[in-house]
Amino acid sequence: MSKITKRFLLGLLAVLVIIQFFRIDKTNPPVDASQEFIALVAPPADVSKILKDACYDCHSHETAFPWYTNVAPVSWWIANHIEEGRRHLNFSVWGTYAPKKQAHKAEECAEEVKKGEMPLSTYTPMHPEARLTNEQRTRLAEWFMALSTSQDISGRVRESASDALPEVEGEAAEHEHEHE
Repeated sequence: MSKITKRFLLGLLAVLVIIQFFRIDKTNPPVDASQEFIALVAPPADVSKILKDACYDCHSHETAFPWYTNVAPVSWWIANHIEEGRRHLNFSVWGTYAPKKQAHKAEECAEEVKKGEMPLSTYTPMHPEARLTNEQRTRLAEWFMALSTSQDISGRVRESASDALPEVEGEAAEHEHEHE
């Protein structure tokens, strides 16, 4: 090995050691259950499980940080994904979204899942529980699409939505009355 190569490798090693001192913040903000998506919408158990397994790490304040988030620069990349994910959609603050925004977000979720764009392909290799089968992808996309059309602009569940969301309609209306 040449002197230049050795110096380069030593320099690279030094940089890798030094950047380990620049840690990401792994503190999750508190979750207000009165604003949280699953608590408000009460999806069926299978949908809740898919959401928790495939979506909540990046799209809620319930992020579980795996061991590799202790290694820079990978940790920085993941922290950026989480920040972006929460900025685009945060299930922990769902109740703060206006009804029109909720319907739009639900429609976007349906489209992203149906197209296979979510969960991200870079997320699933280290998170096998987030790998959706075709059946899970279809179930989640259809459920989100039904949710997007089940609310009028006031957020009240429409009568016509009862067929689209049979498992949710009664519970959603019940939650709605609790918050009035």
